[in-house]
Amino acid sequence: MATSEPLFATRFPDEAAVAKANLLVAFVALGIGAFFGLIQALHRTDVLRIIDSADYYTLLTGHGVLLAIVFTIFSLAAVFHWATARSFERPAVSSLFSWAWFGLMTTGSILAAVAILGGLVPNLGISADVLFTFYAPLQAHPIFYIGLAMFIVGTWLSGADWFLSYRAWRKDNPNERIPLQGFMVLTTMIMWYISTLGVAVSVVFFLIPWSLGLIESVNPLLTRTLFWYFGHPIVYFWLMPAYLMWYTVLPKLAGGRLFSDPLARVVFVLFLLLSTPVGIHHQYVDPGIAEGFKFIAMTNTMFLLLPSLLTAFTTVASVEHGARQRGGEGYLRWLGALPWRDPAFTGMAFAGFIFAAGGFSGMINAGMNINYLIHNTLWVPGHFHMTVGTAVALTLMAGSYWLVPQLTGTKLYSRPIGLLQVVLWFVGIVFMSNAMHRAGLAGIPRRTAEPQYQNFDFVTPIGSIFELRVQIAFGGVLLFLSVVLFLFNMLLTAFGEESEKPVDASLPEPLSGPNGSPRVLDNLGMWTIIAAVLVVLAYTLPLAGIIQYGGGLFGGGLPVPVTVFPDVEIVKTVLEGVFAALAGVLL
Repeated sequence: MATSEPLFATRFPDEAAVAKANLLVAFVALGIGAFFGLIQALHRTDVLRIIDSADYYTLLTGHGVLLAIVFTIFSLAAVFHWATARSFERPAVSSLFSWAWFGLMTTGSILAAVAILGGLVPNLGISADVLFTFYAPLQAHPIFYIGLAMFIVGTWLSGADWFLSYRAWRKDNPNERIPLQGFMVLTTMIMWYISTLGVAVSVVFFLIPWSLGLIESVNPLLTRTLFWYFGHPIVYFWLMPAYLMWYTVLPKLAGGRLFSDPLARVVFVLFLLLSTPVGIHHQYVDPGIAEGFKFIAMTNTMFLLLPSLLTAFTTVASVEHGARQRGGEGYLRWLGALPWRDPAFTGMAFAGFIFAAGGFSGMINAGMNINYLIHNTLWVPGHFHMTVGTAVALTLMAGSYWLVPQLTGTKLYSRPIGLLQVVLWFVGIVFMSNAMHRAGLAGIPRRTAEPQYQNFDFVTPIGSIFELRVQIAFGGVLLFLSVVLFLFNMLLTAFGEESEKPVDASLPEPLSGPNGSPRVLDNLGMWTIIAAVLVVLAYTLPLAGIIQYGGGLFGGGLPVPVTVFPDVEIVKTVLEGVFAALAGVLL
């Protein structure tokens, strides 16, 4: 078992300051984005309308960008900066460099937010009503795209910061296994570097020149495909800090130890390999991509069930071990021995439960033939409000009850308020997501301020459309109240009195340690090359076909038949170049 550690803020004051700054930006984005979400939920259910329907799309874009990008990734940066310093037992190589990437990410976020909110003031001539999925043909103001580009570069630099810490650690520990939290950070960032290449190309080479008027048109299908090349792995980029907390912190809160370090490493390697080559499953209804490529994406997606199932097994086994250490007995009675009055534990446990339910609805999304039934309906936001909206968001909020006191040196203001907050979120998401899934099965569309059609009535097998609207509105209100309680608790914690009894920050050793696994798991270079090869195999043919038959790089061509394949000679040339480059890296 690990011994008690000194307070993190005392051991690493600079790293604690950077982590706190990231959490501050994340929490501000959470508050604004949650407020926008409340207005949307009340507007589209026709319960309360305080904005014009035209402005709904401005708030929808703000809700998606502020929560799904700013809140999640700034929270990730805080967790990863803490985990890197803690696991490698050393400060960042350069505090100035850490503040530089934080400043770049923050500046980019502010620019993007200004462009979005400018849509509420027509006289400004600035808007970005392009939703979270900011591909063409919808066009935003150049400031929006420039802000996004700055933000992405900032994330790249944050990863470089953590890799520099790893290099310094490796120099002093040439034969040691990579500490588990450090391993999780590094594999996640490798996945991020690979996946963000698509959105970087789309934004820098197409969307920014297009929005500035330097080019007349873009290829919408190409920008859409490049977005989804990035758009699915970002789901796992959101999830990885939650997984890090589930694997390393949740067992400790339960009173036990992680069941298996090797299984945790396998899960992160699998996400590195499998998360990027599946983005086309978001494009099942796109006519410009051959059905065969979509089928391959569907098959690859199903492989992602494996790391999720491994995570479910490992975390439940770890929590059960903790419960039994606390005196729990029986097949299920051990659940009663868990620390349900601890908001950090309860919030993470609820988040994991909702994520399991979201995984089942995700299987529907992944299947081609079933996906056609729920595509672009309320089923889809019902699904991702369970995954990123709860598995990620609730874990990050609950984890903050344990982490923030270590960063500030103050005690948590109120555990009862924290417990009420996580319970409110759980109840709110159950109401809202259940109703959204059922509304999707009834065909109610997503992404619209006016979800109805003339001379047509939606019908549900059970209940009524009115009941579903009430559930969505009620759930949205509970979620917003939960965010208000959370921010109130965090604010008073940050400015509260110093804790006489610092949080026990020690993390116990796993039941099965890293030495029981093959050392090849720590070969980051090899896994990076394999991940790159899988991406090349998954995307070379579809992208070649889109460019060849879809009007070139900048569009303007005729619609692409669904059965076309790119010219064999072009594909052969591309593949020869790719594999020659890979061979050069390997040799």
